Amino acid sequence: MEYDNVLPNVYSLCIACLCVLVQTAECCGYPISIFFIVVNEFCERFSYYGMRAVLVLYFRYFLLWDDDLATSIYHAFVALCYLTPILGAIIADSWLGKFKTIIYLSIVYAIGQVTMAVSTIHDITDANRDGTPDNFTFHIALSMLGLVLIALGTGGIKPCVAAFGGDQFQEHQSRQLNTFFSVFYLCINAGSLLSTLITPVLRAQEYGIHTQQQCYPLAFGVPAALMVVSLVVFISGSGMYIKTDPEGNIMWSVCKCIGFAIKNRFRHRSSRYPKREHWMDWADEKYDKLLIAQIKMVLKVLFLYIPLPMFWTLFDQKGSRWTLQATTMSGDFGAFILQPDQMQTVNPILILTLVPIMDRLIFPLIQKCGLNFSPLKRMTVGMLFAAMAFVAAALVQIEIDKTLPNFPSSSESQLKVVNIYNKTLNVTISPNKYLLIDSFEVQHTFKHTYFTLLIKGGRQTLIIPSNPTLMYLVSVHQSFPEGKKALYYLFCSFLKVGCEYYFILTLNPCLLESCCLTAVLLVSHLRRDFVLRHGEQWCEFSQKFGFGASYTFLIPSTVFSTDCESKTEVEDMKPNSVHMALQIPQYFLITTGEVMFSVTGLQFSYSQAPKKQAGWLCTNAVGNIIVLIVAELGKLPKQWAEYVLFASLLVAVSIIFSIMAYFYTYIDPAEIEAQIRKEQGLEPEEKEKETLEMEEKDEGQKNDQEKSTNKSVKLHEFSKLIF
Repeated sequence: MEYDNVLPNVYSLCIACLCVLVQTAECCGYPISIFFIVVNEFCERFSYYGMRAVLVLYFRYFLLWDDDLATSIYHAFVALCYLTPILGAIIADSWLGKFKTIIYLSIVYAIGQVTMAVSTIHDITDANRDGTPDNFTFHIALSMLGLVLIALGTGGIKPCVAAFGGDQFQEHQSRQLNTFFSVFYLCINAGSLLSTLITPVLRAQEYGIHTQQQCYPLAFGVPAALMVVSLVVFISGSGMYIKTDPEGNIMWSVCKCIGFAIKNRFRHRSSRYPKREHWMDWADEKYDKLLIAQIKMVLKVLFLYIPLPMFWTLFDQKGSRWTLQATTMSGDFGAFILQPDQMQTVNPILILTLVPIMDRLIFPLIQKCGLNFSPLKRMTVGMLFAAMAFVAAALVQIEIDKTLPNFPSSSESQLKVVNIYNKTLNVTISPNKYLLIDSFEVQHTFKHTYFTLLIKGGRQTLIIPSNPTLMYLVSVHQSFPEGKKALYYLFCSFLKVGCEYYFILTLNPCLLESCCLTAVLLVSHLRRDFVLRHGEQWCEFSQKFGFGASYTFLIPSTVFSTDCESKTEVEDMKPNSVHMALQIPQYFLITTGEVMFSVTGLQFSYSQAPKKQAGWLCTNAVGNIIVLIVAELGKLPKQWAEYVLFASLLVAVSIIFSIMAYFYTYIDPAEIEAQIRKEQGLEPEEKEKETLEMEEKDEGQKNDQEKSTNKSVKLHEFSKLIF
């Protein structure tokens, strides 16, 4: 009986030893577990940026929201993604630990991505099979639920994954740890860059059970699949991870300390109490002086953060306003067609180019010229570059506006007259509009307020058939809301002239009934082939189109005998003529500003305050909220005016920031903390260890220029992606 518990104990001991062996197992000097983490990060970044790349176009062209609403919801989502990391850090540090937090929130993340992909399937509610969802409320509710879950997931795991990867290394693996972070951030870049290139191509494909539409389910489905893969890969390595217990979250202690200082200061507001050097000193009766000193440093930096959200207000509009601007431009580069949402890839490509150029060439050159280009001055210049980027965007928008068609206002109507009669007709439109229209000719009358029988704010076609007494009105081009050109579509209206035939058009396909105007067809390629059929008779023709244009084809009864040559093509709207390459200067300027502002700002923050802080992250969230407010409340009549407004606001903010920076005094947090520890009687060994660590860190930064450049790239990605 005395040996009954021996076997279970031996089994437990063997399991424990096996776990230790697995956790310490190495491959080429690296813990095996980090390979799971690296793959996990690549898939997660692909999932997030792939979904985000096509999000604003999904709002605009699937849910049919206007530009302002699409922009507002996009930035509300981005702001939420930058706020939820605070929640993720609290959960990981206070309750669950990093491993469980990543697992649970990744499940939420994957569910959100799948929900978002399902919301893009138009056939779910397309009962009449016209290619448009019949119940937009269902798709909107499902997509909003998906976005909230994605924001909770991606934000919640951001502060955990990189730190969890660092936990896997032993003390003797410091060199491998540095290499791991380089590979880790390379995977971040690779995932975001590849997804931004690939998902727009997937979106541009055509699919549908009943009608062929842009393939949003595929564009969102692939990121969802990658997120599921990311979760499965991470769970697969669970037995190999070193899992640390929650250490407690410093944020709650900081909040309580600040609250106590304010309350204590208010309690001792009488003049008989001596003043203290800083209002936070009123907390020293209860809290440690080192914590108070660290809070002072953080508050000093946070005060400088007040103007910073305005930079992010401009920067994050690359994925919203600038993408929508690209939809009204031509992406025909000859050898390839660039999708509007693919222009966002210019930013990460320029980042990888400009960061080493700035660190190795520009900044050292400025220093050799004897100029004091301090971090705060760099940030100010970065703001000015971002403002110039929006001035460039405004100039491009002015050129685009010159090519946009004239659309009627809410109090006006627009009429297109089609003469199918075999003679020239003189058409009088009351009270005093006269049109002389040849046979098989189309004329447009623009923006008249006296068309009492027409829909206000609408565009309609008056069709005059072979018997003019039977003329009738049809509504067309309802897919062009608020005077905007369509996203890389061209619109083809097929008007059946020969009343004795029924034609089948093999584009989609659809039935052309007698003397009718079909539903508008969306074409997403520069050249399309069309086939007209009636019984055994058929003919085909090929047509090259321009993106953003609208065409009407008149099909006479003689179309078969002339092998489709008798068809008449009418260009209702001209194609996009402003080339997408004109956006490159604004991307260059905004990326230059990002390198000077974001990388330098993060380095400044880490040099002036303890490294655990959420202020930088919050500036990004607030910046996106500002875009949301301006988009919903500004309602400027011209888009270029909004660009100029944002540029002007950032210039004003940069002036304020430069004044604040002028009076800022740089500090050395390590020196201040060391002095306080000395006053508190810190153990000599511990102090010596800390001093040696700081000296080694400084030595490495001074002697290794390559590492400095890599650090800048990593800091940029840390600020942009991890936070």
